[in-house]
Amino acid sequence: MTVKRMDNIGIVVENLDAAIEFFSELGLNLEGRMPIEGEWAGRVTGVRNQRVEIAMMRTPDGHSRLELSRFDAPAIASDHRTAPVNSLGYLRVMFTVENLDDTLDRLRKLGATVVDEVVHYQDTYRLCYIRGVEGILIGLAQEFGHTRSQ
Repeated sequence: MTVKRMDNIGIVVENLDAAIEFFSELGLNLEGRMPIEGEWAGRVTGVRNQRVEIAMMRTPDGHSRLELSRFDAPAIASDHRTAPVNSLGYLRVMFTVENLDDTLDRLRKLGATVVDEVVHYQDTYRLCYIRGVEGILIGLAQEFGHTRSQ
């Protein structure tokens, strides 16, 4: 049996409102926001007695989602937000954007910083990694042939 689709990627944040604002500015749409708690949730995640508020963000094409979670209980176990790109485990999510320069200008107003520099990858993309809201590592790519600044 094969995978049917990828439903979402989850990111745990401290400030859910700021994360929603950031990813909304990036172009994702808020689908909904709700608390998650109860015995069933702990059986799924292995974290008993959890109280979490989630926000589900959808990409404009409707095919991908980002689940932002803020844990009220239990306390956060560890923090990987400042891990370098060669660390083991989940590290980043990448988005294709229409105009990289415009996107960077808008996200910088919310505290985003480019990790090193914007580069050209062959004749296909301009891309970079940024540290976004709460230091989350995000990749941004603009396909050549779309709006482009040199």
